[in-house]
Amino acid sequence: MKQLLTVFAIIGFLTLAWHGISHYGGNHAPVHGQTEAGARQGSGTYSNGAAEWGDSRSQTLQGLRTFFEFSGFMNITWANVFMITIGLVFIFLAIRYEYEPLLLIPIGTGIIIGNMPFVRDAGLEIGVYEEGSVLNYLYFGVLEGLYPPLIFLGIGAMTDFSSLISNPRLMLLGAAAQVGIFLTFLGALSLGFLLPEAGAIGIIGGADGPTAIFLSSKLADGVLIFEGVTVRNLIGPIAIAAYSYMALVPVIQPPIMRLLTTRKERLIRMKPPRAVSRLEKILFPLIGLILTALISPSSLPLLGMLFFGNLLKESTVTRRLAETARGSMIDIVTILLGLTVGASTQADIFLTPTSVLIFALGAVSFMIATAGGLIFAKVMNLFLGDQDKINPLIGAAGVSAVPDSARVVQHEGLRYDPTNHLLMHAMAPNVSGVIGSAVAAGILLSFLL
Repeated sequence: MKQLLTVFAIIGFLTLAWHGISHYGGNHAPVHGQTEAGARQGSGTYSNGAAEWGDSRSQTLQGLRTFFEFSGFMNITWANVFMITIGLVFIFLAIRYEYEPLLLIPIGTGIIIGNMPFVRDAGLEIGVYEEGSVLNYLYFGVLEGLYPPLIFLGIGAMTDFSSLISNPRLMLLGAAAQVGIFLTFLGALSLGFLLPEAGAIGIIGGADGPTAIFLSSKLADGVLIFEGVTVRNLIGPIAIAAYSYMALVPVIQPPIMRLLTTRKERLIRMKPPRAVSRLEKILFPLIGLILTALISPSSLPLLGMLFFGNLLKESTVTRRLAETARGSMIDIVTILLGLTVGASTQADIFLTPTSVLIFALGAVSFMIATAGGLIFAKVMNLFLGDQDKINPLIGAAGVSAVPDSARVVQHEGLRYDPTNHLLMHAMAPNVSGVIGSAVAAGILLSFLL
């Protein structure tokens, strides 16, 4: 409490001092009773000293005035306050409810940093959009799509594809969930977005932040010219929307899962996945790399790094490289990516009707993707025998939020049957969703760039 009162006292003192400077900054009238003749009297030394003291006082007052003009108190707006509040909410959700803390804390801190008020166009080199600033140099990795492939390298080095290898048909659930991307793409077009902008917005449905950043840095970077029109810079809104919905998977998905499945379907028990040999684990990233590159060459920067990271892990002869990729490297890149994406949400650029529309489209896209996986699992069961039935809940894991959506499936399954563990089954469509969203991004990039 004492510290809080001290802060308010300092702010009050600075405010009073500013008003005092404003009213007292001019020249003073002669003291009462002092005539001009009297003022001219005195020694030359006194006159020179008074002049020097007056100059010094004027410089001091001017310096204080400049200090206040460049302070945040003189430049803050309600838009800054709103965005800083959003940043604090992100941090609160990460700490209090553990919603993607590794992402929301860097992003929330970046939002606060990016919306600290300062004098624009004063050559201070502070903001993320000001050339020469430290944040601008770090933001280069977002603008040029350097960070997402490195994130995919780390994800590959920490992912076990055994569940997918043991039951390849579950890959179809990951593919089905990508319907949200293409339906939202069509919806964005109908709302007047340019083709490249609509493609970048649609990828939010994959709930894959790095893929969303990679695609938006190519299609909606504010530089690309499409049919004579410069596309808007939508990297910030798209990235924040994608990561927000990734963090809110435990909130958004369960109601949709309960709505589209029956209690009987939620109680379905699936056969345990078979054991996968070391040879299969080594061949999978090699075969996956070749096939996906042939299908969608534009996805190579992402999937090439994903499968390379997985090969480092499964080969067992490059443990140091695999540990570096899934450890310190991905942590560093996550910090830089989250901080700079958050800082890119400057209020004067981010708070627009377009951003609100992107968030709405992203929410619809994510819900459609979840529903797509659930419904396709129900359709697959129509053609499967009783022993091979799929629990439709795992279809919700087809979105790319690894491993959060798989954990949500596990939680929902245990809610209706405490002995029915679905995590390993859900990981198959979950990791295939990562591959599917990257392939979808490559297809959109090929057609729209």
